[in-house]
Amino acid sequence: MPIKKFLLFIFSILLLLQILSCEDEIVSERYKNQPPVTGISLPDSTVTPQQTQLLVSWWGDDPDGLVIGYYFRWNDDDWKFTASNDSLFALKIGASDTTFRFMVSAVDAEGNGQYDNSIVQNGINYGPEPFIDLNLNGVRDANETYYDIGLIDPTPAVFYFPLKNSAPTIQWNELSFVPDTSFPVMSFGWVADDIDGVESILKINIALNDTNDVQNIISLDGSVRTITLRTNEFSSPNPLMQILIEGQENNIHPQKLPGLLFNNLNYFYVQAEDISGAKSKFIRLPGENPDDYWFVKKPVGNILILDDYGTVDDAASFYFAMFDSIGLSGRYDVYNITINDSIPYRNVTFLETIKLFDYLFWYTDNNPSIDLAAFATQNYLSQGGKVAFSMQFPQTVDPVELQSFIPIISDSIDQRISLLPGTDVVSDSTNPEYPNLKLTLNVFRVKSFYLSTLAANPVYYYPNGELKGFAGFTNIDLTEFFFALPLNKCNGTGNVKSLLQKIFFDDFGVTR
Repeated sequence: MPIKKFLLFIFSILLLLQILSCEDEIVSERYKNQPPVTGISLPDSTVTPQQTQLLVSWWGDDPDGLVIGYYFRWNDDDWKFTASNDSLFALKIGASDTTFRFMVSAVDAEGNGQYDNSIVQNGINYGPEPFIDLNLNGVRDANETYYDIGLIDPTPAVFYFPLKNSAPTIQWNELSFVPDTSFPVMSFGWVADDIDGVESILKINIALNDTNDVQNIISLDGSVRTITLRTNEFSSPNPLMQILIEGQENNIHPQKLPGLLFNNLNYFYVQAEDISGAKSKFIRLPGENPDDYWFVKKPVGNILILDDYGTVDDAASFYFAMFDSIGLSGRYDVYNITINDSIPYRNVTFLETIKLFDYLFWYTDNNPSIDLAAFATQNYLSQGGKVAFSMQFPQTVDPVELQSFIPIISDSIDQRISLLPGTDVVSDSTNPEYPNLKLTLNVFRVKSFYLSTLAANPVYYYPNGELKGFAGFTNIDLTEFFFALPLNKCNGTGNVKSLLQKIFFDDFGVTR
């Protein structure tokens, strides 16, 4: 064979071998699984500082298959799996503006066909394969679907989100206002919020009258939304007020609030402060309207007359004259329940108000505040207080509610439409020291009661049988007197003065 043909033959053989070798490499490379690639979708090319509620979207593409999900994480948190392409995240910001790193890697569907308790790729342990936990036991059971993890993008998509802290906001809730006049007790409530999450509110700052002096500001926990203020430091030129969190006697803030002005106008301020030190503006009660004011009255003594009498007649002047006549002029205060019926947080504010006093006289017309009496009386008595009632009733009344504050048998109430002038109401033979009484005017919707023998002392009854049971009685401890008629209409014998002396001086122990 000529050398030229031989060399051509050898060249052809080598070329064929080279071509076959290249085809093997191409075939081999064609069937090697390729990892997916990942991207993060951004609304604009420029990202400005965001709030801490973020909607983040992402995408994945697998050149040789399908994407079944994504692993993502914030900063150095653990990787988490999701089958979704987006999610709304609530990020907790620290004490200042900051930047969060978000990473996400797509996952393809080329798994190994079996459940793996550990997925380790790209030098990262992603933990066990995710599954749908039907019975919520935290362990994959044989019947529970799992995600068969294939290749994970070794180069996660990364984006840095700048987060901006926002100042909290605060406003009064619908129950909060102040009456024009009160004793040194009041309740306040507010609504505080923060776009960064209410948990970022670190403090609630409160003050009376002066927010410029930091010594005048008390900081409460950021979760507090209602408080009741009270003080009995009546002799102090600089009284301090206790702060009852949520109005609870067993949750009193360790610091007291300064700044109260007795017998003067007062203003209450509140402010929210977050973990970064950003603060809302102070809001105040009363507001900016010059016609709104809050005058805080210092009690003149330890006796309080509760005026629960909306009917227009001479009842108030009668009772004030009676108390003056027994030597208590200038020693008692008056609280008008009818005017103060809509005070904020009515029950707790009323209870804390009457607890400022040792002795109460509570008189009513036919529309008494039985709900207040039921809520407050036993609590007041348990604190050492003493109370006398002269109460009338509406047409219908819940006997169980009455039984909650007077010692009666609830299912044995007698009643009558009216009593005429001249009707006698006399003392029981077991308590003859109580003076007899006689009606001077018609009284309507009258009731009498049978008493709990272990808890009550009978005092007054109807000797002529107009009603059964008793019209007046005390509790066993002589700390509560109850009379089921208006005393201002029972002075036919002129003995109401003597009765008040008996109750307040002899039974209750008021000093003369």
